[in-house]
Amino acid sequence: MPTAQEKLLLRLEWRVIRRLDGRLQGNYRTTNRGPGIDFAGLRAYQEGDDARFIDWNVTARLNEPHIRMFNEDRELTVWLVLDHSASMSAGTPGRDKHAVLGELALVLARLFGRGGNRVGALFYDTGMQHVIPPGMGRRHALRIGAELDRARDARGSTTDLADMFDAIGQLARRRALVLVVSDFIGEGDWERSLRRLARRHEVVALRIVDLADDALPEAGVIVVEDAETGDQLIVDSSDPLFRARFRAGVSEREARVSTGMRRAGVAMHRIDTDRDLADALVEVIARTEARRA
Repeated sequence: MPTAQEKLLLRLEWRVIRRLDGRLQGNYRTTNRGPGIDFAGLRAYQEGDDARFIDWNVTARLNEPHIRMFNEDRELTVWLVLDHSASMSAGTPGRDKHAVLGELALVLARLFGRGGNRVGALFYDTGMQHVIPPGMGRRHALRIGAELDRARDARGSTTDLADMFDAIGQLARRRALVLVVSDFIGEGDWERSLRRLARRHEVVALRIVDLADDALPEAGVIVVEDAETGDQLIVDSSDPLFRARFRAGVSEREARVSTGMRRAGVAMHRIDTDRDLADALVEVIARTEARRA
């Protein structure tokens, strides 16, 4: 009898993967840069770059070190960074952020893996909880889905985003495509860690968002709970001053995340829990194509 993950993957293959197959590979097939065959362009030298690839003619002309980049003649290595912290349980039962995270992990692992690319996964909570080494194929995608399903009941509390970015940076030794799937609700000064990660790898942020993250029902006196810490507070949700402070807090969080991603040069895409997953991923691909044009 098929497992729950096998049934889910079958449904996703029919509804989502059929629609996306071939499009994602075209966007990310040549993301790696290194000692390959095809010349890919020039960029300014950065600390840690291999000095063997410095283009001395361009360096002399511009009076600034530049290196030559090449498309590597090998397949992608893809790392999925999967945040299963406490805040990922927010949302409608059966369609909360963790459920969307599970679907995304299956879809991405299957899409990239079926093209011969190797897909690994880092499960992150209050630290690096579990790692699945890169592999390929349908069985490997199911393994990632099953491990994430088991991790659902073991979620901790607050997400240290800086530690999450540092953890995948230490894990991914060679240049890779890093897909961070999270709601990016956490603490700490994480911009420096993300910039450091983005210098070595191509990083894409898939931000899972639920209406409960941004909206407060006007229902009088209610108990609100911090999604990450579990701390509870009794508030009057109808109080105009409290509602204004809540909206200001949401706006501040949004600005902080957007600014940090932009400064690091990382593309961030919003995945709403109430939206069809195929439609959301088609939009991600279209925005990626427009950004690279």
